[in-house]
Amino acid sequence: MAQHAPADTPLVDYQTHPEQYQHWHLACEGPIATLALDVKEDRGIRPGYTLKLNSYDLGVDIELHDAIQRIRFEHPEVRAVILTSAKERIFCSGANIFMLGQASHAWKVNFCKFTNETRNSLEDASRFSGLKFIAACNGTTAGGGYELALACDEIILVDDRSSAVSLPEVPLLGVLPGTGGLTRLTDKRKVRHDLADLFCTTAEGVRGQRAKEWGLVDEVVKPAQFAEYVRQRALTLAALSDRPVDAQGVQLTPLPRTIDRDGYHYEFVDVQLDPKARRATLTVSAPSHSQPDELADILALGARWWPLQMARELDDAILMLRTNNLDIGVWVLKTRGDAQGVLATDTVLSRYSTHWFVREVIGQLRRTFARLDVSSRSLFALIDQGSCFAGTLLELALAADRIYMLHAAEAPTLSLSELNFGAYPMVTHLSRLERRFYQDAATLAQLRSAVRQPLDTATALRLGLITAAPDELDWDDEIRIALEERASLSPDALTGLEANLRFGGAESMASRIFGRLSAWQNWIFTRPNAVGEFGALRVYGTGTKARFDWERV
Repeated sequence: MAQHAPADTPLVDYQTHPEQYQHWHLACEGPIATLALDVKEDRGIRPGYTLKLNSYDLGVDIELHDAIQRIRFEHPEVRAVILTSAKERIFCSGANIFMLGQASHAWKVNFCKFTNETRNSLEDASRFSGLKFIAACNGTTAGGGYELALACDEIILVDDRSSAVSLPEVPLLGVLPGTGGLTRLTDKRKVRHDLADLFCTTAEGVRGQRAKEWGLVDEVVKPAQFAEYVRQRALTLAALSDRPVDAQGVQLTPLPRTIDRDGYHYEFVDVQLDPKARRATLTVSAPSHSQPDELADILALGARWWPLQMARELDDAILMLRTNNLDIGVWVLKTRGDAQGVLATDTVLSRYSTHWFVREVIGQLRRTFARLDVSSRSLFALIDQGSCFAGTLLELALAADRIYMLHAAEAPTLSLSELNFGAYPMVTHLSRLERRFYQDAATLAQLRSAVRQPLDTATALRLGLITAAPDELDWDDEIRIALEERASLSPDALTGLEANLRFGGAESMASRIFGRLSAWQNWIFTRPNAVGEFGALRVYGTGTKARFDWERV
């Protein structure tokens, strides 16, 4: 895997492999996989802090994300996953406080966003992939550690008279449980709001039978019976799954990628950076050769099958840009290639959508497009000559804040496929077409009648599928002005604007986590009560008492 990063730019790399893990142990035995957290204190992704008490940073979560992906694709026989700790009397103490205390605002926010996406991926796997997750809390479970447990289908707490679950962020750090804890308490576990209030302001947390009675955990088990109880629950959940018992897994081979000063370059995804204009152009290419339409041939291609490789490349590119290119505020989305090749692949995806591997490929596409939705960047899609915004690749345009389509004598076209009507839901559980047209039944029916038809610029404009249609004379100037104007606006205001407009209408638990909870946490992360000279997050562990500005805002 060729990588040529600028010598003066330390990059965060999201590609890893179980043989490279520092903090997690993955073991698969029949239908059960066990992921044991065993954080190496001196192996933080950045220097300056120690990962004590099984606390985590971005590097720990990168490994967890990779492990879940590998269970999905490489171990189809696995039906239940046990998340536990390899350390005694400690499950996980959450995000490393000293890392948060010294991190920049942008690092904290991006860390929380990726952590949220990783937690949500567990629930995505439970909902779509037949994988069930058990948090086997064999010791103290605090903060982000409890939030990880909350993302699982069941939480089992050891009843050893000392192990508790807690969300101590408010009383100890002056911040919120920022990776879904508050929302999952109410929306998922239905913890009564007054009990949740008491729980979230009690630093020592709740243990034993009371934790079960309040709905904070599903079961408490004595240490002598704990391991066997967890195993039996995993087998019970595994029996409910429709994942295959004897299928051959597909290895997630390393992505072909080159990094240079111009950007990130893959086989089907290319990212060109323009730092002066604070802009990145992401070009996604259709398959260059005909794709297989038989399952045996698809499985033989494995990770090299175009929809999977393209999705993995795009996902990696999004993560690289979000973390390593903070000042690149506008992402221009383009496509190139044969639209018919994309539509043919969509036909295959639809035909075999219930097959475990194809289902996982659709899932990879779904999560990648959802990651694009929640990225705090302006997204402009440009449909010009040579574009192939068709079916699955049309989702890129539908995710954008604006879509410009060239109006010319030989106009480009775009095409809908059946996959645009629900195969790739947003975190709101709506398709992007449903979001775009506010679930208007008549409009959606009209669009369904146009599936697989090449729609020219005038038709796309009439159907409301694009924002504007500059002609050949105005195209270059209008696009240039639009991009320059966008880059000149306040990035803070744009982040708020985009998130509110993209996620209008119905809410889900995930959209509330990414929207309401994250917005409050991001604000709190800038306040002196948390990060000022005497803010609670900044002085934690120093022996100095936090000083609060008591004015309510």
